[in-house]
Amino acid sequence: MANNVGSGWSGVVNGKPQVGAVARRTRRTSLEDIQRFSDITGDCNPLHYDRALAEASIFGKLIVQGGVTSGLLNAVVAEDLPGPGTVFLSVNWRFVRAVGVDEEITGEVEIVSVRDDKPICELKSRVLNADGEECLVGSAVVYVAALQR
Repeated sequence: MANNVGSGWSGVVNGKPQVGAVARRTRRTSLEDIQRFSDITGDCNPLHYDRALAEASIFGKLIVQGGVTSGLLNAVVAEDLPGPGTVFLSVNWRFVRAVGVDEEITGEVEIVSVRDDKPICELKSRVLNADGEECLVGSAVVYVAALQR
């Protein structure tokens, strides 16, 4: 981490990140993820609940909501890189492969650029399945709020 004194990064918990830094988190999806996401959003698409319909669809399986997939990236940026205090300013994500129930997925972010004057970074972001296939790809711009005085 770089020195934050006199920069727009003063007070940021993890300090100013370096271009090229990478962070990852892995988790296994579940039926409970689908239910919790539906409880929050109201998204009760039958592709998430009707196993026979989902298996007969183009996806061939019961799938989790895209928000469950992308939600893993929220955890990576808020907890790991850039870390506590980070919020999304914008995202540009493409969902390129559906994620099924009971699949292991890994969210990954890489710092692409860092502003010196403000605690803002551009990230390359993606979610991979256990076979290393991309499920979500894209980029994001994040702001890191100072949490230390």
